[in-house]
Amino acid sequence: MDFDYVIVGGGSAGSVLARRLTEDPDISVCLLEAGGGGNSLLIRMMLAGIINIQSDFLGRKVRINNWGFETVPQPGLNGRRGYQPRGKALGGSSAINASLYIRGQREDYDEWANLGNDGWDWDSVLPYFKKSENNVRGSDDFHGDLGPLQVNDQQAPNPITDAFLDAASQLQHRRIDDFNTGDQEGVGKYQVTQFHHAEKNGERCSAAAGYLFPVMNRPNLTVITRAEVKRLLLEGKRVAGVLYRHKGENKEVKAKREVLVCAGALKSPQVLQLSGIGNGADLAAQGIDVVHDLPGVGQNLQDHLDFSLIYKTHSKETMAITPRGVFDSTKSILRWFKDGKSSAASPVAEGAAFLKTSPTLDRPDIQLHFMMTIVDDHVRKLPWSHGYSCHVCKLRPESRGSVFLQSSNPQDAPGIDPAFLKDPRDLETMIAGVRMTRDIMMNAPLVDYMSAEAYGTNLAVTDADWEKHIRDRADTIYHPVGTCKMGVDDMAVVDAELKVKGMEGLRVVDASVMPNLISGNTNAPTMMIAEKAADMIKAAQVH
Repeated sequence: MDFDYVIVGGGSAGSVLARRLTEDPDISVCLLEAGGGGNSLLIRMMLAGIINIQSDFLGRKVRINNWGFETVPQPGLNGRRGYQPRGKALGGSSAINASLYIRGQREDYDEWANLGNDGWDWDSVLPYFKKSENNVRGSDDFHGDLGPLQVNDQQAPNPITDAFLDAASQLQHRRIDDFNTGDQEGVGKYQVTQFHHAEKNGERCSAAAGYLFPVMNRPNLTVITRAEVKRLLLEGKRVAGVLYRHKGENKEVKAKREVLVCAGALKSPQVLQLSGIGNGADLAAQGIDVVHDLPGVGQNLQDHLDFSLIYKTHSKETMAITPRGVFDSTKSILRWFKDGKSSAASPVAEGAAFLKTSPTLDRPDIQLHFMMTIVDDHVRKLPWSHGYSCHVCKLRPESRGSVFLQSSNPQDAPGIDPAFLKDPRDLETMIAGVRMTRDIMMNAPLVDYMSAEAYGTNLAVTDADWEKHIRDRADTIYHPVGTCKMGVDDMAVVDAELKVKGMEGLRVVDASVMPNLISGNTNAPTMMIAEKAADMIKAAQVH
């Protein structure tokens, strides 16, 4: 099979590219996705989607729409292995995430440009955020209402979320209604990537649901699911196609113009490395012929480390696996099927805060996710009692990790080392952030909901106490980036047009190209990157 473009990965970036490139009927595209169709009820309903994050059921490992990776042991987390859920279906991680719509700070993108990435400053990327978006609030200087990605207000936020916001306001944290203007500092409620028209109101709008599903019948688009990519097909340093496995057979697809790798920050470097593109010594050690010695592939991994404060409550309004909780959830599911306006559409992380641990900072350095239920250990510890939790992460970690091959077998998971807390500055900020967060949690009116504080955090007085709690329990909040970074230095993998340096016919388009982690959730920025990339790819065809 020959196509103009072959896209590896049907996630947040791949779905965007497939739609935008096939808007030209003369361009043919083949999209390869390792997972399934991405349109099941477990994806469309937020409450049901919690199952996708699970990794253990009755003592057995379960992977539903999820790669379910683990990190290597983390010295900064007392040798624990972290859990790394990543979406494995059309829509990628946008099919299993909390659907939070966050862009990051203006300064994040201006820093990208200052690193030599022309055209990636805030003013340059804002039009692509707007182009992507169909916001329920309409269009203005910061938002669009004509894009494929539906952005909605929460359908039925829990009353306890308002108590969280009131408690933060009492401590002089400003209330904010829109976190996506380039200035996030404050507290409020997240907007979500959910449909807001009557037919699908309250239903998840993954990248596939927004971008891909409406155009699946285009004659110039071929989508192949359950297609596991083995490696790129190379002719010298030109990428000619992709070798993949489908229905038990090895198959080839050729790209007349380019291969676009959109497999995410953990899989994209693995695809390059399996193809002989990466650090030569590391590839040779795995028995892989070195085609292009590119040392930055898999380096520069950055992720948001998350720590949760957990509370039990006497209130029965929160979500839980109790007789009252199951009854209420059943009612909300039935209401969701009717009009989408119920807690079954809740992102669970309803309350948001972007705060500064020091007034001297130019932008917030911590983010809070307030959960209207107990979320503990990636929901692997189920909420058997009513409660709530608040999660805090450092927005711009100093630590840098890596993604590397553990074998030359494409079916083996990559080695993932986020190097959590390797840089001591990250721990300092986490401790300061957790202290600020607990001040909010113990303030009225939220503290009135509390009946008990979990894990003995009420006894943490010194920094050493908090350090122990963080090292014992912290883990990712699912924002890995940077492993094929964009830039001009020796460790850069792609240039400002996302072309892999030293190769022909190859681009990487996903969160792996971010040179630095943005100040927030990474899904919306990944779709923005793909929107911008689509325009660059189209422009290159003209010349």
